[in-house]
Amino acid sequence: MSPLNIYLALVHFPVVNRDGETIASAVTNLDLHDLARIGCTYGVRQCYIATPLADQQILVRRIVAHWTRGFGGTRNPDRRQAMESLRVVATLEEAVAAVTAQEGCRPRLVATSARPDPRRLKVPELREAAADGTPCLLIFGTASGLADALLDGVDAVLEPIRGAGAYNHLPVRAAAAIILDRLAGAPAD
Repeated sequence: MSPLNIYLALVHFPVVNRDGETIASAVTNLDLHDLARIGCTYGVRQCYIATPLADQQILVRRIVAHWTRGFGGTRNPDRRQAMESLRVVATLEEAVAAVTAQEGCRPRLVATSARPDPRRLKVPELREAAADGTPCLLIFGTASGLADALLDGVDAVLEPIRGAGAYNHLPVRAAAAIILDRLAGAPAD
């Protein structure tokens, strides 16, 4: 378990599409499984899947139930353990309220984005700030990223992940794995 008090939120609204329009994106099965497994690996306390779309909430609950209470959980206990960390909420505000209720204080809201932002926070700075036990809610966006309306309400925006070239559009689950490894991973031997 990570010594840091980390929560994740995968936000499906408000996010932007490739044209910069604010949309609600669809939930993907791969994101659910991979974020649950990544979170479990790095000691994330809870992973919130935020979507206002009722049909998508039903889908998330059905997938989670299969892997926690259905045949999937019986067949694959490791997957069950990871999937038990997922909670569906309609909004990011609901996730913040849930963490606040559990922790007794509002979490530090740290968004991820590849776009420029003056509130950039480097991973070592976040690790140092989180070492005091204050809960941190790492916010990831789907589609082409979090909408400005959401970014305006966070405490910080984490520095972007940079690859080897100009291309910069990682799948959200890959970005989550990289960031969590940098933030909470064990040092290499």
